[in-house]
Amino acid sequence: MNENKSNNFMKSVATFIVDKRKAIYLVFIAAFIFCLLSINKVKVNNDITSYLPADTETRRGLTVMEDEFVTYATAQVMVNNITYERAKEIGDKIEELDGVGMFQFDDTDTHYKDNSALYTVQFEGAIKDEVSENAMKEIKSILEGYDTYILSEVGNDVVAMLAHEMSIILAIAAVVIFLVLTFTSKTYFEVFVFVIVFAVSAVLNMGTNYWFGEISFITNSISVVLQLALAIDYAIIFCHRYMEEKTRLPAREADIEALSKAIIEISSSSLTTISGLVALMLMQLRIGFDMGIVLSKGILCSLLTVFLLMPGLIMLFNRQIEKTRHRNFVPDITSWGRLMVKLRYILPSIFLVVIIFAFVFSSKCEYIFSINSINAQNKSEQTIAREHIYDKFGGSNLIAVLVPVGDYESEKAVLKEVENIELINSALGLANVEVENDRILTDKISPRQFSELAEVDIELARVLFQAYGLDKKEYGAIFQNTDDYQVPLLEVFLFLCDQKDSGVVSLSPEQDEKLEDLRTELDSALKQLKGDNYSRLVFTSNSEEESPETFALLDQIRNITRKYYGEDAILVGASTSAFDLSSSFSGDNLKISILTILFVTVILLFTFKSSGLPILLVLTIQGSIWINFSFPFIQHSNMYFLSYLIVSAIQMGATIDYAIVITNRYLALKQVMDKKEATIQTLNQSFPTVFTSGSIMTVAGFLISFISTEPTISSIGLTLGRGTFISIILVMTVLPQILYLFDTIIEKTAITVNRDRIKRYESTTLNVYGHIRGYVNGFVDADMKGVVHGNMSALMDSRGKEKIKQAKGSALKASKMDNIVDSADMYNYDSDKNKNETKSTSTTEDKYNSIFDFKYVYEDEGVDGHVEHKNKSNTDKDGESNE
Repeated sequence: MNENKSNNFMKSVATFIVDKRKAIYLVFIAAFIFCLLSINKVKVNNDITSYLPADTETRRGLTVMEDEFVTYATAQVMVNNITYERAKEIGDKIEELDGVGMFQFDDTDTHYKDNSALYTVQFEGAIKDEVSENAMKEIKSILEGYDTYILSEVGNDVVAMLAHEMSIILAIAAVVIFLVLTFTSKTYFEVFVFVIVFAVSAVLNMGTNYWFGEISFITNSISVVLQLALAIDYAIIFCHRYMEEKTRLPAREADIEALSKAIIEISSSSLTTISGLVALMLMQLRIGFDMGIVLSKGILCSLLTVFLLMPGLIMLFNRQIEKTRHRNFVPDITSWGRLMVKLRYILPSIFLVVIIFAFVFSSKCEYIFSINSINAQNKSEQTIAREHIYDKFGGSNLIAVLVPVGDYESEKAVLKEVENIELINSALGLANVEVENDRILTDKISPRQFSELAEVDIELARVLFQAYGLDKKEYGAIFQNTDDYQVPLLEVFLFLCDQKDSGVVSLSPEQDEKLEDLRTELDSALKQLKGDNYSRLVFTSNSEEESPETFALLDQIRNITRKYYGEDAILVGASTSAFDLSSSFSGDNLKISILTILFVTVILLFTFKSSGLPILLVLTIQGSIWINFSFPFIQHSNMYFLSYLIVSAIQMGATIDYAIVITNRYLALKQVMDKKEATIQTLNQSFPTVFTSGSIMTVAGFLISFISTEPTISSIGLTLGRGTFISIILVMTVLPQILYLFDTIIEKTAITVNRDRIKRYESTTLNVYGHIRGYVNGFVDADMKGVVHGNMSALMDSRGKEKIKQAKGSALKASKMDNIVDSADMYNYDSDKNKNETKSTSTTEDKYNSIFDFKYVYEDEGVDGHVEHKNKSNTDKDGESNE
């Protein structure tokens, strides 16, 4: 009764959606326009470190630097095949450009080597400041015609570049999707309906991303392609369901019937995909939540579009859909099924050995955490420039140390000790910046020394020092000889500037000019090295961004700073970022793996009501994941850690659907035929579904990999495409064989055993009254009252005493029907006389080789349910219909 209520409710919902389709059109048009205009409001974050947990050292350090320091844009410019004299001339021109703050070039190996020059440029603005971008344009103009490699974020708009690349990827993917859908469709015009549904759902998802404030550049780049690849099944399932219903019902009724059945079926199908995305959202690294929530929203947008908009579109274009029917392009792969049955003992054994090695190899995969270390398929100009500069002059790895401001003696000690480490090339901080007369900016000086340096009157200097002492509550400046009171040069200089700016101190024009010159000279260093609460020490190392050697160097620096500052010192840089990411990786990896498998297993448990089946299915897909991630080890390559975390969740959540399709079909078919034939037919009937969804996701992944020049995006695309392809191979080869071989275990671990069900396999027209579960040219599990046209492979419930009246003959081979016909009484039904006459049957051939009318009647005492079956057919000796 509850099931009937559920069916009636779904039919009421479907009727409302179909009948109110014009109002729904208006809602979707308004939402589409709103979201289309909102796409440009979405802010894209291309800094992966911003997604680090707030308590990590790198994230804390970056927050401090953003609040307290100015980070000027820099560039490394290498010019090949140039003499030193010519390189010096070009360098002088660059140094004089407006917007260039600091410039370094000399004849040492650091800047000139093997007829190649390397200029180090610091701009007067940040990366996106106009002054920096204009200076970069001038540098490129000066170097036009030379063999040049420029490594800089200035003028390098990653977001715009990715948007351009993704537009190319989407265009190619659209062509591929169109071809695949045309190949597997039943009418040409249904593909046009698919395109509308995909476009609307994609725009709805992209336009609503601004709700989150900002999204990562990774999510922004690949979410549309992944949304289409993950959700394409939903539209296909509904459309095919409609085409089946249309064979027996008018358009409106077929639309309602198809939608009422598809809502539950499609919603259930989406659960495994969403479960993988939910696991992704629970990552410690918040970029997992960013991608998981956007893709989950994309799945929801696709579901809403299929459930609400697509039924109306089918009604709107019903005539065009009917007029453009075409023959079936999908080939019959029965021979492939027979081959798999023959190899059922060989391939699973090979698979077992392969996944053992794959597990070992994947555990030995080298995971990297810096995008500069990724072995990219398609290299950007920045990647090429970095490789050339590194090959010629070596790497330049910057490490910043943030320490509490004010203790300049400790700063000086730290700078000196770290600079003496072998891997450190240079050290910069307030405590080693030189000013006039070889003085260090943080050296303590007396009033007289300051008077000489700043060229101010000695009495003014004394008053200034006394005022500074009072401001800092250091009363020794007043109660002792003022000339003996010493203050760090930097502090008294800044105090003088403050007093001058507030009007407390008046200087002569000459003194004022001298003070402003000193202020201008120090301004750049102060903005970069001194904040309100922290000082920044900057070290340059020739080590790689991530390696055991580099991480050991970080420990050395950390131990030195702790001697003077305890836990208050903070290390920041690409290397510390890689270290923090590697620290969170192991936890995220374990969490995603366990949660994804757990979620999927629970869903499969309720889907199949078997404890054995989920293990077999998860093992198959998990095996494909292990094989996928063993490739980097075999190829002596590396794997970007995000590629593993993201793809392992998506591959398990999405491609398990292929295994579900295979399993559902096998479980239904084995009820009406032997295991061998069920396996063969399972592969043949499941091929279109697996091919459609799997090929699109595979192609989408490889397109992203081969076209995108962003290493992170490319790495994820390659891994996803390869993983999906491996999953397809396994579910179309090994999985059916596993189901065949472990069929007994599947039966014994079933939570509910269907002991009292009557098997039916027909190819004809049937009137059905009662509960039926199986395939009627598509999977069915419902209480039905109506006519079934076409193939039926199903189970019918029987809870009481059974009485079966069955006429001979069918449109099936005798070998497939013997198990049914031989167990039943045979009757010859004469519709004119309206009576049954018993007829003996001595051979299978006699049972089926005739022309007749017949009727099946299924009666169940205590349960209202029967099947009437009328048909007139002529069968050949093999039992095939010639009707």
